[in-house]
Amino acid sequence: MTVVVVVSWSGLKTAMLIADHLKCETHGRFSECDLIIDDFKAHLNDLFKDKATIVFVGALGILIRLLASSIREKSAEGAVVVVAEDGTSVIPTLGGHDGANELSLKLANFLGIRAAITTASDLHYNVALDAPPKQFHLANVRDYKSFMSNMLSGDEVSLQGYLPWLTSSNLPINHNGKLKICSSLFAEEGSSCKLIYNYECLALGVGCERGTSVDEVITLVQNTIEANKISKESIAVVVSIEQKMDETAINAVADFFNRPIRFFDPDTLEKETPRLKNPSNIVFKEVGCHGVAEGSALAAAGADSELIIEKTKSRRATCAIAKSKTIIDPTFIGQPRGTLIVVGLGPGKTEWLTPEAKNHIEAASDIVGYSLYLDLLGELTSDKTTHAFNLGEEQQRAIAALNLASKGKTVALVSSGDPGIYAMASLVFDCVSHSDDIRWKRIEIIVSPGISALQACAALVGAPIGHDFCAISLSDLLTPWAVIEKRLKKACEGDFVIALYNPTSQKRAKNFQTALDLLREYYEPATPVAIGKSIGRPAEKLITTNLINLDKEEIDMLSIIIIGNSQTKIIDGKMFTPRGYLSVSSKNRAALE
Repeated sequence: MTVVVVVSWSGLKTAMLIADHLKCETHGRFSECDLIIDDFKAHLNDLFKDKATIVFVGALGILIRLLASSIREKSAEGAVVVVAEDGTSVIPTLGGHDGANELSLKLANFLGIRAAITTASDLHYNVALDAPPKQFHLANVRDYKSFMSNMLSGDEVSLQGYLPWLTSSNLPINHNGKLKICSSLFAEEGSSCKLIYNYECLALGVGCERGTSVDEVITLVQNTIEANKISKESIAVVVSIEQKMDETAINAVADFFNRPIRFFDPDTLEKETPRLKNPSNIVFKEVGCHGVAEGSALAAAGADSELIIEKTKSRRATCAIAKSKTIIDPTFIGQPRGTLIVVGLGPGKTEWLTPEAKNHIEAASDIVGYSLYLDLLGELTSDKTTHAFNLGEEQQRAIAALNLASKGKTVALVSSGDPGIYAMASLVFDCVSHSDDIRWKRIEIIVSPGISALQACAALVGAPIGHDFCAISLSDLLTPWAVIEKRLKKACEGDFVIALYNPTSQKRAKNFQTALDLLREYYEPATPVAIGKSIGRPAEKLITTNLINLDKEEIDMLSIIIIGNSQTKIIDGKMFTPRGYLSVSSKNRAALE
């Protein structure tokens, strides 16, 4: 997360300009900011501890005084960049090799100025040795400072191994240099004269019986790696056969090593049979190839790869490791497991979109939904492939999302409110349960909750669902009216606070009148009622009334109605249902508190 923090009015214009360029939020004391803050010190330190990237528009001295108490370990720092209020200078202040230098250069280019880069390796050697490129990892970070000190004192460097990113640097390279920079796939000890970079050149192939425990598979892999003194940082990808896409233990290995996971079809793995060390006819009869662990490792590492650790077994699992001559880019290997995230957007208000929902949408390649919901997302869809559907095409939406995810994509199926309440989540699971498409059953399905219309309406009118409540949809398009009426009657008998979804439409106006008549049989005429229309949207309207005065002309399909129970009250315009805290004895109340 990147945040622009501005402390004074004179820097606001620059801050807004930068925030617009970076597509991020501004935090400050001014109404133009996305977030209004009063305590700059506390807020900045919280951002820093959360490793947010901070662009501070203001004086460098002010920033240092505000953050001084939080500056500890270099490895724990986020990136902090200071920009002068008038935009004439930009300084990477903290975390230079964790993004601050790169961001400073980007901002300098945007502002038409020069970034004040001060880190020694960048200045002298045109390279950041403590911030290697992606897929290279400095194994002995603790030796970096002393190594740099030796090099700055005049010692020359010899390069050993696969280090293509250093060939264009200005390092003092000499084949007989006292200092050494090496690449390795093993867990080795470095020193003040030797830097070691583990590079991601290994493919870890894993197989297991259906239902094997996570502990067994991870223990097998860990023991195998440790016994062969392999660096876990050198693992580029975890691979297996496509039949294992939904195997919990296989996916857990990728999570454990924080590496991507890819899958191959049996025909691809069968082509690796001539290179297998342990081909198995039993495995062939079971899955259609002669080796899963060895075959997938070799397929991922490429035609010129070698199997450096052949199939190793536990009781129910296997693993093997193949080495590529260069780094392995998982992007072009096999197929990822598809992910379908059913995302709740809330009632429509931007502020009610949860951070988790926003993150899921940003991570998705494709977004599927009712056209109105896609419009509500605005710029969040700008770099996505969108698939819009009309109202009433819920099943088509679910099928389209499942098909996209089955191709290995990360798909967000968006739904208003909470997707698990009268929305798309249950339909997705229903479609999968009724389908013979094995690809659907291998997809990872995640439900991301949202603020429901019930919660939003309740919060706006007070706290009417502070005690037991239920929700009932009056739409009989999918549920017989007799069932709906039975459930409504039981809710009335139980004295529940009742939220009515889908109360009416042109084709079924009589349903609401029937429900209203039933409610009036059980509930007092003065029972409080709240009506929320188009909650969270520009046409939002709230009505607080009672059961006897409930006007059906005020109700439409976009309304939600909350009917209080015998305990619900309206005080000073706020509707609430007490839970009973004030009715317990003082002793019990003290215990509760």
